[in-house]
Amino acid sequence: MSARKKTRLPDPERHAANCRICAHPSRDEIEREFCEWKPLTSIARERKISRPALYRHVHAAGLFDRRDRNIKAALARFIERGHKVKVTAAAFISAIQAYSKINAKGEWVDKNENVNVSRNTALFDRMTQGELLTYSVTGQLPEWWSSPTVTH
Repeated sequence: MSARKKTRLPDPERHAANCRICAHPSRDEIEREFCEWKPLTSIARERKISRPALYRHVHAAGLFDRRDRNIKAALARFIERGHKVKVTAAAFISAIQAYSKINAKGEWVDKNENVNVSRNTALFDRMTQGELLTYSVTGQLPEWWSSPTVTH
């Protein structure tokens, strides 16, 4: 589902013969980091390789499509850094919601749950921070939720 223009990949044998990344001892880690949405500039700087060479390699190896299917990793990075950077609450919650809707195959899966929030507002007030976090990430309500008379 990449918005990137589909272009023909270079000949793999020709590419491999001239590519410093293909011959790099950390090639697998470099490719994994790219597919986990680590910025090209950071990978290049840490591995002491040129950014243009890295870009040519990921293009030739067809890694953009693989990375695009791993959008969940980008969301996870954003969520992990939520406490370190200035992010609006809406952006943070939107990232968590999006993260929870992407399955292991990188597919968007809408989860339908019918909860009348206006009727149950007092119940949300009873939830602990941990229960609220679990609900925001997984959509799972606490066990006590099914009985509105339970005090928590």
